[in-house]
Amino acid sequence: MIAQRESSPRIIILLSTFNGERFLCEQLESFLAQDYPHWAIHWRDDGSSDATVAMMRGFAARIGPRRCVESCSSGPHLGAAMSFLTLLAENEGAQAVAFADQDDVWLPTKLRRAAAHIAAAGGPALYCARQILVDEALRGDDLLVAHVAVPGFPASLTQNIANGNTLVMNGAAARLVAAMGRPTGTVHDWWSYIVVSACGGRVLFDLEPCILYRLHKNNLIGAARPLVGRALAALSRGPEIFMTMMCRHARALAAQPDHLSQQASQDLHVILAGLEGGFAARLAALRCSGFARRTGLENILFRYWFLTDSSVPHAQAALPAWAAPDIQAAE
Repeated sequence: MIAQRESSPRIIILLSTFNGERFLCEQLESFLAQDYPHWAIHWRDDGSSDATVAMMRGFAARIGPRRCVESCSSGPHLGAAMSFLTLLAENEGAQAVAFADQDDVWLPTKLRRAAAHIAAAGGPALYCARQILVDEALRGDDLLVAHVAVPGFPASLTQNIANGNTLVMNGAAARLVAAMGRPTGTVHDWWSYIVVSACGGRVLFDLEPCILYRLHKNNLIGAARPLVGRALAALSRGPEIFMTMMCRHARALAAQPDHLSQQASQDLHVILAGLEGGFAARLAALRCSGFARRTGLENILFRYWFLTDSSVPHAQAALPAWAAPDIQAAE
């Protein structure tokens, strides 16, 4: 068991809701079942047309309005990533923040384990963990991927390992992410992982599962696929979305150089030169230590795309409406 310090941070649970009435109640009850009592909810509805808002306001009446606070920005539809990043910006003064999806169920030890990990880290810290994959009725026991050695920057530009529904950041990390802007088309968890790793923070992966990840037909992202399935799906999509988002992420980091670590700044300069240059510059970028994906097969495809794709000059163009789920599904 992880030891817990006497001074325990108050964790603000950032919950973005959207037509979540079917599963929301079980997630809210799992917050109440936490064995870590120092938490409050800051929630934002992203334009629901069902009973979600009424359920959230009823829950606030039940546990107290100071424990469950509705965002003043609640209502307009922003999309999941921008809704979460809006909540993050509204809570820059928090000691710690946790992203929460409306349709999962947290295990009782989630916040305690997260708090212990980030308290022991020192400096900016991002915690993430394994998940148990379940069906709509919460049946199943498949453990999703574990990361024994967590890659940092620049590997974070190529692949996300920080599952947003498990992610908890201390105040220092949350302020960094809030200060670094919001690249168009990004997803909140991947961008948080990129920022914290590029700015010299610690990324902590808990090998113990912390949530039941409910897979259903309305999931924004969907289940983690086997390696061959991911490769085939990536091939069918092609490189444009992946390379466009890599360029947007890299440019957004470069716009805030004062926050970057010295090594990240050096690597980013070489990678951007490659993204915006010719074959020789791209080959040089691939020599940056750690600029790779997790497995050999994925890395072969990544290197081929990086060397040959020509979509980067158009990185500011709008992505198709279906791209946001695809971005993370390809991670």
